[in-house]
Amino acid sequence: MEEDAFQPASAKAVGKGLVMKKFGSVLAVTALLPLAALAQQAPNCAPRDTVVERLASSYGETRRSIGLGANNSVVEVFASLESGTWTITVTTAQGLTCLVASGQAFETLAESLPAREKDA
Repeated sequence: MEEDAFQPASAKAVGKGLVMKKFGSVLAVTALLPLAALAQQAPNCAPRDTVVERLASSYGETRRSIGLGANNSVVEVFASLESGTWTITVTTAQGLTCLVASGQAFETLAESLPAREKDA
């Protein structure tokens, strides 16, 4: 059997080991990553359809959030509520999707903004 080069939790994944508690932080960090560097991570990039299918079939992950990043890139978070695994991807305008982070213990949060202090 041929070994697949596409590995969501690859040791070469950009941002491996980052612990991010808020999606806003993820978007801010991801927006700063140069897409050229992502594209050079060939084992971590593939056509979007291939990546989405693999995340669903191998990990049970579906898209949980989406946002627009730098250079018209699309940033998406995929996760499995059953297993708790998650993956963050960036898709270039050309349709190449790259994995930028993955991990475990995914939770959906609905936090409200902290109350503002009144001006004195």
